Amino acid sequence: MTDPETPRPVYDVDPWCVREQDLHLDRLAQSESVFALANGHIGLRGNLEEGEPHGMPGSYLNSFFELRPLPYAEAGYGYPESGQTVINVTNGKIIRLLVDDEPFDVRYGRLNRHVRSLDMRAGTLTREVEWRSPADDTVRVTSTRLVSLTQRAIAAICYEVEPVHEPVRIVVQSELVANESIPYLGNDPRMAAVLEHPLVSEEHVSNGHRVVLVHRTRRSGLRMAAGMTHEIHGPEKLSTEAESFPDVGRVTVATRLNPGQRLRIVKYLAYGWSSQRSRPALHDQVVAALADARLTGWEGLLREQREFLDEFWEGADVEVDGDPEVQQAVRFALFHILQAGARAERRMIPSKGLTGPGYDGHTFWDTETFVLPVLTYTFPTAAADALAWRRMTLPLAEERARTLGLEGAAFPWRTIRGQECSGYWPAGTAAFHVNADIADAVVRYVDATEDAEFEREIGLELLVATARLWRSLGHHDVHGGFRIDGVTGPDEYSALTDNNVYTNLMAQRNLRAAADMAMRHPEVADRLGVTTEEAASWRDAADAMLIPYDERLGVHPQSEQFTNHARWDFSQVGPDQYPLLLHFPYFDLYRKQVVKQADLVLAMHLRGDAFTEEQKRRNFAYYEAITVRDSSLSAQTQAVIAAEVGHLDLAHDYLGETALIDLHDLAGNTRDGLHLASLAGTWNALVAGFGGMRACQGCLSFAPRLPGGISRLSFRIRYRGRRLCVTVTAEKALYELHQGPPLRIAHHGEEFELGEDPVRLAVPPIPSVPRPAQPHGRGPAPRRTDPSGRLRPVQRGEL
Repeated sequence: MTDPETPRPVYDVDPWCVREQDLHLDRLAQSESVFALANGHIGLRGNLEEGEPHGMPGSYLNSFFELRPLPYAEAGYGYPESGQTVINVTNGKIIRLLVDDEPFDVRYGRLNRHVRSLDMRAGTLTREVEWRSPADDTVRVTSTRLVSLTQRAIAAICYEVEPVHEPVRIVVQSELVANESIPYLGNDPRMAAVLEHPLVSEEHVSNGHRVVLVHRTRRSGLRMAAGMTHEIHGPEKLSTEAESFPDVGRVTVATRLNPGQRLRIVKYLAYGWSSQRSRPALHDQVVAALADARLTGWEGLLREQREFLDEFWEGADVEVDGDPEVQQAVRFALFHILQAGARAERRMIPSKGLTGPGYDGHTFWDTETFVLPVLTYTFPTAAADALAWRRMTLPLAEERARTLGLEGAAFPWRTIRGQECSGYWPAGTAAFHVNADIADAVVRYVDATEDAEFEREIGLELLVATARLWRSLGHHDVHGGFRIDGVTGPDEYSALTDNNVYTNLMAQRNLRAAADMAMRHPEVADRLGVTTEEAASWRDAADAMLIPYDERLGVHPQSEQFTNHARWDFSQVGPDQYPLLLHFPYFDLYRKQVVKQADLVLAMHLRGDAFTEEQKRRNFAYYEAITVRDSSLSAQTQAVIAAEVGHLDLAHDYLGETALIDLHDLAGNTRDGLHLASLAGTWNALVAGFGGMRACQGCLSFAPRLPGGISRLSFRIRYRGRRLCVTVTAEKALYELHQGPPLRIAHHGEEFELGEDPVRLAVPPIPSVPRPAQPHGRGPAPRRTDPSGRLRPVQRGEL
């Protein structure tokens, strides 16, 4: 029996589906993010078809943005002058229904049934409704929505309505709506002025069942087109008409339905945008896409979607026995990560994907550091496309470096189109580690795919440009060490520090990788102007890189002198004073030992080769005590290293936090869009944490161990043209090669060749180690069981 004081979870726990059994109007915006569909080009929030009520309307095109001014109390040289903000484009989801003249609105009449289901194998969002109108007419409405993973410009909705008891008059209005009203945007009137009516009409046409609207942005100079066409099936007596206006296109269908009859409308949507193509060209583009979609048909689109996802899951699925919430969450994470990048095709992957307007739709370093590893080992073409986009923006990064008086490229902290959009330079411009994070993603992708063409045409140029930045930014001191001073690492509660360990270690890898890749491709290196002397200077800097170490404490300081700072007094911080940045001045945070998110611990994950096992254990314990996780990026990294050093149950707790960030709305802001990097952390915590997977220079290794709450873990990955499956229990690990030639891998340091026959190996025990403490009140919620033996669900705010 359910405890009456325990709130019922918003979504059912199901291994392949996210299902909402009742409509929760107070969680409407959260569900719109959770139920969002996308393909990397188009993103549609999970708004109700009738358009109202909504938490936040949202239809997005990747990299389609408007410019807005950046506020400064005092401007300075090199400050970015304008920002870029993703905008809500023409909404094609709207299908309004009138039943005997009564508008279908879930806030009126009575909902006998309302179920929404996100099917992660079919790639569809289904809605089933039985509604009794205020006039006592009852109808069933079923809709199925998809954003095509095979036809990049296409989304489609199958909408069906039928009477339950009595004959009814039905009118359906299928619409395209631009410049929708949006919720309150905050106190900045300049933001509201930019986003309230961002689109200017250039064309609107209607013809039969088809409507096309073309708009352009007022400031950024981008042009977009949206089109819709329909297949309509119902009684013989149907009335249809189409009309268009500057911001609205509408196809209206009217009929009378008797019990047993059904009106079925398939709505095909097409979207395209460009900064260069003309209005006629974009118009023709969406008309052509609509024609292709109609040729495929609704059933064909469903079939293509399922086949695409079947192939993806064959090389990406993760199975978790013992924790059904995490089982659902890891597939939810993989599904949304795929949606964010599958058809991005040389455009960015935003931090929220295409699920909401959070962070202005920007991409950050967390795409390369947390999201691209997942795609590299599950859907590598998307990782290549994301890095190709970085290569396309390289001229802007080189221009930014020149503005800052540096060589090479200074990639932006946050951006949509490649220009720096961060108005706070200590956490933006000074966070140069983004350059090494991009380089690290290049090295990882090349290692995992052996893609020589990518290495020559994209990878080397990115590595050379970023290596030049480090050689310019750092310097050799009087003792011969190579220093990188005055930078900000991943921890945003420390800024402008000297020799941040994470930054220095990642720069070191960047410098060595650039020199090695230049040697492999001398003709490309020569074209880029790389001399033997320059490559040698990169190696010298890498070899001399200063990595601070506190001999007194036996730990690595996060940056030089960090362990000499005063400790933050956590006993004086109440639970309502987190995140600290909203209640304490940065001045105080910057000069104390308090960590917003894993920094030194992240270095131990990505540069584990630079630390001994004892150093990892001591470092982890030290930083656990001062890390408050005011960033959703932190828990996954703490999970990975907790698992590596032997804190398996603690790692499971952190896994729950990163996995359920959006399904349980733990941060209270899922309404703004999903936390894509945190979702990626579900995979990272399971595969890199409990699977112990590491890959470098063709060496794929695993060190699997499971916590008590997980009885079995199985995951599939792609590596160098192979498909592998690793299955772990408490005692054994099973390695299987599902596709490709034999491969040498390692299990807890023991190398073997994996070929046609599966290999079973024992999982060695791990020594018991004391569980470290976290700041008061900031420990992760335990994945403990309730009295029935089931895992107790983590609730919002329980961090």
